Amino acid sequence: MNDATRLTYKDSGVDRAAADDAKTRISELVRGTYTEGVVGDFGAFGGCFRLDSGTDSTILVASADGVGTKLKVAVMADIHDTVGYDLVSHCADDILASGALPLFFLDYLALGEMKPGVVEQVVAGVARACRDSNCALLGGETAEMADMYAAGEYDLAGFIVGRAVHPEPLDGTHIKAGDALIGLASNGLHTNGYTLVRKILFDVAGMDIHQHVPEWGRTVAEELLRTHRPYVTALAPLIESRVVRGLAHITGGGIPDNLPRMLGDGLGAEIDSTSWQVQPIFTSLQQLGGVPQEDMWATFNMGVGMIAAVAEADAEATVQQLCAAGEDAWRIGTVVEGEGVDL
Repeated sequence: MNDATRLTYKDSGVDRAAADDAKTRISELVRGTYTEGVVGDFGAFGGCFRLDSGTDSTILVASADGVGTKLKVAVMADIHDTVGYDLVSHCADDILASGALPLFFLDYLALGEMKPGVVEQVVAGVARACRDSNCALLGGETAEMADMYAAGEYDLAGFIVGRAVHPEPLDGTHIKAGDALIGLASNGLHTNGYTLVRKILFDVAGMDIHQHVPEWGRTVAEELLRTHRPYVTALAPLIESRVVRGLAHITGGGIPDNLPRMLGDGLGAEIDSTSWQVQPIFTSLQQLGGVPQEDMWATFNMGVGMIAAVAEADAEATVQQLCAAGEDAWRIGTVVEGEGVDL
């Protein structure tokens, strides 16, 4: 790293402040469409809608998302099934944060040039993730738009609908000061921060997509295309038993932006950032790009894909149950009175 190199997410071309401003501007437009069935407010991990058909009080939870510029890595490596898997996992984890299990999924794939082999790989990843999350791939759309995307490039989006396990969504209402926070490990970068990642690794460090990096124990492509973890199977029993009082999916904005989304007014969190070993990819990115510590935490998941709030008395048993289900889980912090996240 050159001593003068000091990159932030904004330096790479992503302005989070502008994105927040855009969300603020559209919030009232969104609320202006709300009908009687809408549950909750704008800004939750998933949108909730109560059917209220007769005695049925089912709440459907929906989410839409994409994979972002991780797609450029997939194109560089000519590996396309993992981003399909990412798409479903991200959406499934979003509605899981509202206490919903997936029902069905739809995908949208837009290409600059129709390549049947690429389409097959992408959809194969989507289908595999749907099976892993017990979710039907109900349909989708494929569009060829040569005047929108360069040959070889494509964009990918997905739409998921699930059903809330209980009559009310998991919205953090029952979280109290003193509750334990349980972290579930991510599988590397998941799907956020790739504009900054690519600038650091390819522009600054001059790495090749197929280069083996000893510190990571794999190639650049293998590391950057590690799939977004789906937490549905491990967390579903804890949601059903009401042990989990709230869930935060750690995506864009990292722990500082996403953890408060599950906490009520007057509540904050103390996170013990020494309670886990940050994965080598994050250490490399910070060192190679000279990324300020604050920007690292606000851009990347830093090794934490989901955070669950449970009663203090349930903390140890919850960690044991999650580990038995195949997750790397640990006590990461505590809910406190106040606001924000103290790392």
